[in-house]
Amino acid sequence: MKQKIEQLRAQISAELTAGLSREEFKKLREKYLSNKAGEIPNLMKEMRNVPKEERPEFGKIINEFKVWAEGRFDEIDASLKAAELAGKNASEAVDITMPAVKNDTGSLHPTTLVRHEIINIFANMGFDVFDGPEIETDYYNFTALNVPSDHPARAEQDTFYITEQILLRTQTSPGQIRTMEANKPPIKVLSPGRVFRSDDDATHTPMFHQMEGLVVDKNISVCDLYGMLDLLAKEIFTADTKTRLRPSYFPFTEPSVEVDVTCCECGGKGCRLCKGTGWIEVLGGGIVNRKVLENCNIDPDVYSGLAFGIGIDRITMLKYGINNIHILFDNDIRTLKQFKQQNR
Repeated sequence: MKQKIEQLRAQISAELTAGLSREEFKKLREKYLSNKAGEIPNLMKEMRNVPKEERPEFGKIINEFKVWAEGRFDEIDASLKAAELAGKNASEAVDITMPAVKNDTGSLHPTTLVRHEIINIFANMGFDVFDGPEIETDYYNFTALNVPSDHPARAEQDTFYITEQILLRTQTSPGQIRTMEANKPPIKVLSPGRVFRSDDDATHTPMFHQMEGLVVDKNISVCDLYGMLDLLAKEIFTADTKTRLRPSYFPFTEPSVEVDVTCCECGGKGCRLCKGTGWIEVLGGGIVNRKVLENCNIDPDVYSGLAFGIGIDRITMLKYGINNIHILFDNDIRTLKQFKQQNR
């Protein structure tokens, strides 16, 4: 028995070193100290083979050996823990003299920036905001707006139809109809959102962004429309921007006008962007057609209104000098970073 204990002591001393891995250390502890199959607990089972009068002495020897082995394992365990802690501290060390790692922060899309800017301008003039559905009925998108049944805009090559009477809205003007149906004058409302038309080239996409404006009250005139849009142009572009109205035609307004502003590139002198005219068309509008008011149960002999439609993407292109609308939808991070820098 003594010889076996000395053999185990030599084995433990040889195998138990500070260079062990945690997994190797665990296996050795189980090998020698496990209560079920450990070498040292098994020594106690062999006591039955020792003469009765010698058992106390051998029991003492085994217990002393067990205490020695446990102490040795505790020493190595402490050494391993210290090495693990030192390694962890080294891996997590921070050199405070190194420059900080800079994380890129996100920013709003340029179209969203312009949308918010326009909303803020009109909110300061007392406008509310109405967010209408993108899937509309033929009635709200065309009929209630006095669009004739044979108007080209109703054709399938221009409009995305879901059924004969359900479609993707081609303009945000339906929001004006819904507002007039639900509210009595005076009314001042903006209706921004996405619209859809079957068109795709350098200045058009099948999905784009519009914002309709509507004012209904007594004695509304084209002068009110001009004043609002002139202020909008000066706020969006520069204080020197000038505005002009040109006669046009829209089924839902009469009279109707196209609104031009002095070219933001050349200041009205004439350049490639404005094709030498010094002016750029930015939106359309006019006085709300009597039939549209009647369709919403508003007496056109008592009230009049003005309406205008702004292409948010077009304003964004002019404001930032973009010559292809697809740049706004490509989501190229390099392009978006340029807009972020311009808006700091």
